[in-house]
Amino acid sequence: MTDEGLVLVKIWMHISSDEQLKRFKSREKDQLKRWKLTAEDWRNREQRPAYELAISEMLDRTDTSYAPWTVVEANDKLYARVKVLETVNAAIERGLLKAGIELSGLDQES
Repeated sequence: MTDEGLVLVKIWMHISSDEQLKRFKSREKDQLKRWKLTAEDWRNREQRPAYELAISEMLDRTDTSYAPWTVVEANDKLYARVKVLETVNAAIERGLLKAGIELSGLDQES
């Protein structure tokens, strides 16, 4: 797909165990967000070490030069959102340049 010009962006957003627990507890207390948290979330949290091993293996096995992973530290939601936008923007710009589309004529400051 990437050989045909597809811009492929793979992002893994990572939060720490402490931050996950903090968010879970916050959701429990918030009536508007409580629906997002289920008993399954708590059960899965107990398996976090196994999930982390599987995630590490997935990242190692599927990270390639033509489709690399970007791991984003997501404890800070604003930082994570900006990092994702910057990552996607940079990938699109590289894809356009690779396709021979010049960016110099575009107003990049707006």
